[in-house]
Amino acid sequence: MIDKKSKKTPPFEVAMQRLEAIVHTLEAGDIPLERLVKTYEEGLVYQKICQAHLERADFSLKRLNDDGTMTEVSEQEKNGKQCDTD
Repeated sequence: MIDKKSKKTPPFEVAMQRLEAIVHTLEAGDIPLERLVKTYEEGLVYQKICQAHLERADFSLKRLNDDGTMTEVSEQEKNGKQCDTD
């Protein structure tokens, strides 16, 4: 659970592990409705945390060139579209 007092966001790996545990609990389907709703809401919080981490990582993607220099990855490449540079 997120520490509400310190309001510290957990690292991506911790948030993802918790989200996976929540999904497993929800998929099992053997919990009372009230707890199911609270667990689902907690899952949404962790999903948003993971999404925020991924968006921050996306902005900082770089590519190592053959000559050893680093360049920003283009928006086309970030979206999975290869661009021809030859």
